[in-house]
Amino acid sequence: MRDDQTFHGTAVMIDGQGVLLVGKPGSGKSDLALRLVDRGAQLIGDDIVKIVAGKTRPAIHAPERIAGKLEVRNLGILEFDHIASASLYLCVQLDGEPERLPQFGLAEEYVEFRVPKIVINAFEASAPIKVELALRELARHGVNNAEH
Repeated sequence: MRDDQTFHGTAVMIDGQGVLLVGKPGSGKSDLALRLVDRGAQLIGDDIVKIVAGKTRPAIHAPERIAGKLEVRNLGILEFDHIASASLYLCVQLDGEPERLPQFGLAEEYVEFRVPKIVINAFEASAPIKVELALRELARHGVNNAEH
């Protein structure tokens, strides 16, 4: 079993649940993270994230040298309050034109754990709300309470 992986992505924690934002450069990872932080999420890390195996699910961490730093386009790399790590509950794939109706049961595998995944457009005004709703729906259906 592989114990850790490093990814190009951005991570936040929402209500105790870690969320990994992934996508191509320019897909809006940092922008969406900024809007989520403005709504009360806690920043974990931007640009590079390390995923480590836990007992029941993976955990996400930021390398120490970039922890708490977030690139805010047109302003630079700014420092934010942050947390060191969180258990990973949701992967958010940022895609310019996702399907209108969702594909249920999507997941990504990280350090041999399946993590639920949604696909959204980061630049839609509703994107932060969609991330929060996805976490709520996963909890409501017991998806994030089960061991994987």
